[in-house]
Amino acid sequence: MQLKNLFYKDIERNIKGVIKIGQDDDANVFQELDEYVVTRELDRHVSTFFDAYKKSIGNHTDKMGVWITGFFGSGKSHFLKILSYLLENRTIQGKRAIDFFEDKINDPLVLADMQKSTQVSSDVILFNIDSKSDADSSSNKESILRVFNKVFNEMQGFCSNLPWLAELERRLHYDGKYIAFQDSFELHAGKPWVECREDIYFEDENIIKALTDSNVMSEEAARKWYDNAREDYTLSVEKFATQLKEYIESKDSEHHVIFLVDEMGQYIGDDVGLMLNLQTVVEDLGTYCGGKAWVIVTSQQDIDSVTRVRGQDFSKILGRFNTRLSLSSANVDEVIKRRILYKNDVGRDTLKLLYTDKEAILKNLITFTSDTPEMKLYSDTENFIEVYPFVPYQFKLLQAVFTAVRQHGASGKHLAEGERSLLSAFQEAAMQYAGHDIGVLVPFSAFYDTIETFL
Repeated sequence: MQLKNLFYKDIERNIKGVIKIGQDDDANVFQELDEYVVTRELDRHVSTFFDAYKKSIGNHTDKMGVWITGFFGSGKSHFLKILSYLLENRTIQGKRAIDFFEDKINDPLVLADMQKSTQVSSDVILFNIDSKSDADSSSNKESILRVFNKVFNEMQGFCSNLPWLAELERRLHYDGKYIAFQDSFELHAGKPWVECREDIYFEDENIIKALTDSNVMSEEAARKWYDNAREDYTLSVEKFATQLKEYIESKDSEHHVIFLVDEMGQYIGDDVGLMLNLQTVVEDLGTYCGGKAWVIVTSQQDIDSVTRVRGQDFSKILGRFNTRLSLSSANVDEVIKRRILYKNDVGRDTLKLLYTDKEAILKNLITFTSDTPEMKLYSDTENFIEVYPFVPYQFKLLQAVFTAVRQHGASGKHLAEGERSLLSAFQEAAMQYAGHDIGVLVPFSAFYDTIETFL
């Protein structure tokens, strides 16, 4: 029997080691939900998050900031995406996101909190802040507000790149004249409004005619608006929070809007202005929306080390993010055992017999001297079945190797010590030996190929 026949899932299937925020096609989402492993650590974080979130359902609260930290590769982006699917109550291939977790979460109380959260109608806005910000905005101390406003406009179907134009669209929408305006514009321009609005400077006459025809304003007022709208437009945190509150109130009484922002810590860096802008946005959303608008961010560093803000301002920022979740790669072996090394029934029975036959040989074959750091060997039959064709000590040792390469290698900074690189390393090593007969152990040298390019 060959090694590849032991595994529950095809060892050579495509597994995305790096989870990217923009990838949300059905096949990808299904795999992310289906293969998501709730480790002991994540079990605790899921419980903490949903315990905090349920307090905003039916209650007024300003505790709606969540800060998720972890080293490069610890699974922050994956965790953020999973939260987005759950909060959105996304259905994929006829199965709701929460259904994937019924056998992953052991505590019925946590599962009940998750069920309660998915029953609330919500708009989920998931984005990477760096890819959504304008080229010039990272130098602007209000750029975080501008990005939030941009994605909020985009979610409603308004113009995302020209906020002053989105302002007009919002007003037309609330007045019930937006559809009439779009129909009139298409009649004059010969193209739909959504296709032409980014080229507004070439469509002046058509816009003015559409505004006049749909009884929004007189021709004179329309010309005046067209000439001055950009200069007259202003955006403040208070104005944004008020608009968000109006939007939420236009939906049902328990509607939530959730901003899930990836790589916030990296975007802020040590810029005090950006950190204070984020604090003000979260503070005002808490005050105006009373727990109906949430901000969940990820960062490679802990919030304490994101910026060098000190004193009173810093304690205010900390106060905005009441729920703090710190992801480590402590249980990465759990993820690898479940996603890659999980065995089918025939494989389990075969390995049970193999271990009974070879237990004494294995104990003599691999030994470490007493002055070596702890190197785990097979503890029992079950452990052998879980880890085979690898040896338990390889998980910890490979993690240490990755850490050293990151610290000392030139391009090793991109090498994650967490789930994403270890996952691909174990998969690639297993694939190298997939055609061998059972009884072979994958040597540690097999991992060399997976990191060769980083050396």
